[in-house]
Amino acid sequence: MSAPHPEPEAPSPGATEPALSPDAPVADPPRPARWHGQAPVVAVVAAGGGIGATARYGASLLWPTGAAGFPWTTFWVNVAGCFVIGLFMVVITEGRPAHRLVRPFFGTGVLGGFTTFSTYAVDIQRLMEEDRPGTALAYLAATLLAALAAVWLATATARRLLRAGPAALTRTEPDPATREKGKRSS
Repeated sequence: MSAPHPEPEAPSPGATEPALSPDAPVADPPRPARWHGQAPVVAVVAAGGGIGATARYGASLLWPTGAAGFPWTTFWVNVAGCFVIGLFMVVITEGRPAHRLVRPFFGTGVLGGFTTFSTYAVDIQRLMEEDRPGTALAYLAATLLAALAAVWLATATARRLLRAGPAALTRTEPDPATREKGKRSS
């Protein structure tokens, strides 16, 4: 039988700890749980995605595409979504600072759920299977060009409004009807 190990003695008050060797192993600093910082982001992306996808589905119910029709609803949903993302990104990156969850909620979630690359690809495949390659190619190119133009127009507009400031959004001179009323009462 082995002898019992003696308990280490507590250092006396005022005693200093021995110096550690520079080669002594150092414990890693504690890390937060893996999902600790990401759980809110995942939650807001999921919630926003549900909202955006529901809005897109609503658009498809309001403006259905016929069996042999051009997929106008998907086209305009993607173009409108690109316009809004252009405005949104300029406002939150160059304009007013936003809460850290606004971008994942609205940009990734809502607009990511609203716009749809998958339906765009399925529409192109459907047009090809219907032996309409010209329409498929036109849809492919038109969506790409219109979406890029929408982002460009939105970012340019947002930047111009941000540079002009709040005064650009308010009238500085009264409208003609108000001016005429003021002249008569004098």
